[in-house]
Amino acid sequence: MGGGNIPKPGGISLAHRGVLFLDEFPEFGTRVLEVMRQPMEDKVVTISRAKGSLTFSANFQLIAAMNPCPCGWYGDSQKPCTCAPSMVTKYQKRISGPLLDRIDIHIEVPRVDYEKLSGDRVGETSEAIRRRVQAARDIQQARFAHPESKHAIVCNADMRVGEIRKFCKIDDQSQSLMRAAMTQLNLSARAYHRILKLARTIADLAGSDEIQSAHLAEALQYRPKLMLGQ
Repeated sequence: MGGGNIPKPGGISLAHRGVLFLDEFPEFGTRVLEVMRQPMEDKVVTISRAKGSLTFSANFQLIAAMNPCPCGWYGDSQKPCTCAPSMVTKYQKRISGPLLDRIDIHIEVPRVDYEKLSGDRVGETSEAIRRRVQAARDIQQARFAHPESKHAIVCNADMRVGEIRKFCKIDDQSQSLMRAAMTQLNLSARAYHRILKLARTIADLAGSDEIQSAHLAEALQYRPKLMLGQ
C-alpha cells in the first residue's frame, strides 16, 4: 500500500497502468488483502498521517494465482487431497467474497494431460495475440476519444456506470440471460456492471459492434464458482 513517516508509494502504485501479480494469493495477510479492495474500486490509494495525507495513483491490473487447498491437490483427478474439508474451506475463505467480487475473470487450471504436453499441435503465437488485443484496444481508444465523463477513460475497464449504460447495451435475449444469472448466481450490482464491461471487451476482441448473447454468456462463465462449504 505504501507508507512510512513520509508516505511513499507502495507496490500497487508502482504497478499503476501496469500489472500487479500476486502469487500464492491466500498467503498474503488478511489485512493486506482487504485493504486492497478500495484501491481496486477507486484506482487510487490514500495514506493518512498526523501531518496530512497523500493520494497515489493505483490503477493496476491485478492477476492473482492460488492453490485450491494447502496441499494443492483438492479437486485433482488423479492425486487425492490430504487436507481435511474444514482446512480447505478455511484456506479458500482467506479470500473474502467482496474481494472475489472485484476480480472479473476466474479460471480454474486443471492438470495438463501427457498427450497435450507431448503433442505437436502449435498454439496461437504471441504476435497474433498481440495484434488481436491491439485491435480491440484501438476500438476502445476510438470509443472514448471524446468522453463526456470527467474521468479519463483509456479502456473498457475504466468505464463508470454512465459509460456502461451508454456503451454496454444488450438485446432482449441477453437481457433474459442476465436476469436469470442475477437470480441464480445471486450477483451483486458491482458484479452486474463488471460482467457488462467484460462482455463489451469480449465483443471488441471478436470485432463485434454489439454485445451478443454469446459474449455475455462467456463473461458470466468467468464469475467465481462456489467454494467448498458455501
